[in-house]
Amino acid sequence: MVNHTEVNSTMSSDTNDVADLAKEVGKDTERRPSENQQNDVQAGQTQSLSKRQRKRLLRNQQWEEQRDLRKQRRKEKKQKRKLERQNQAEDGVDGGFRKRVRREATPSALRLVVDCSFDSLMMLKDVKKLHKQIQRCYAENRRALHPVQFYLTSHGGQLKQNMDESNKGWVNWKDINIKSEHFSEILNKEDLVYLTSDSPNVLQELEESKAYVIGGLVDHNHHKGITYQKAQDLGINHAQLPLCNFVKMNSRKVLAVNHVFEIILAYLEKKDWKEAFFTVLPQRKGAVPVGHEGSLAQDTSPDKGEEQESLDSDSDSETGNTVAPNSDADVQSKQGKQDQSYEEVSRNNSEESPREGTAA
Repeated sequence: MVNHTEVNSTMSSDTNDVADLAKEVGKDTERRPSENQQNDVQAGQTQSLSKRQRKRLLRNQQWEEQRDLRKQRRKEKKQKRKLERQNQAEDGVDGGFRKRVRREATPSALRLVVDCSFDSLMMLKDVKKLHKQIQRCYAENRRALHPVQFYLTSHGGQLKQNMDESNKGWVNWKDINIKSEHFSEILNKEDLVYLTSDSPNVLQELEESKAYVIGGLVDHNHHKGITYQKAQDLGINHAQLPLCNFVKMNSRKVLAVNHVFEIILAYLEKKDWKEAFFTVLPQRKGAVPVGHEGSLAQDTSPDKGEEQESLDSDSDSETGNTVAPNSDADVQSKQGKQDQSYEEVSRNNSEESPREGTAA
């Protein structure tokens, strides 16, 4: 005998299941247009980007996709070097030749100050450029024959935030004085000399009892004369590097913070301004010695103009001291060796102070 109550219950249950399934299908149908719309919007945004922006986006995506691969390669390299060292130790081979011979450094009493009080005048992208320039100054000072007393003043705002986010190891930097106070609150007013290309005074010699201030500003010449005006407002001495006495160039007469810093380090070692300038100045500046103006680079074709301006923008600051590309092969070789040495110092610093991101 058939139990009608059980049959009705079963039929009711099946009906409810079908209804629930229909609801789920309906919800899925409702979601699909939304997802498709999002994909259409993303596709539209991609199409609206310029060719250069799409290439940059693609490079960033590829960089992120290859992150694990790069990490694995670094690990394999490290293991390979470790095995090589072990094999050399077993064979009794002296592996010291692999290390760069470090010259005996004689610290200088001269003080170099990067004034970071212009933070509010810069966009974030320019603050990031300033950060890289400061990293370069730090690395070059660490490997210099006569390292100076390095001061970073008015440290805060966007610069500190960027350093915290991309290079937390800066808190472990050695042989540097990082202060949140303004340099005028830390150093004697009588010892200060602000380096600015707008000054009518031309620097002939460096006095080790002085503290030379470099304006930490990357502004692409938007705030002309601001460092000179600041020196006058503070009532402190000011001067410009003697570039005009030794250098002729065909580009903008502005140098980055790290260029001024490195020129002073080079002068302390060589005691010759001309040699210091041409050891440090980047090729794109087109610098030639005074009296050799006929050899100034003439490659100013329209198709390279945008690229040249971009290169200048990446490192120019209001510190303003001038020059242009060198045609001498030996100077180019020196520049290449200097860049290679900088990379070595950066790696050494990364071992000394653990950090995230890249140390320039």
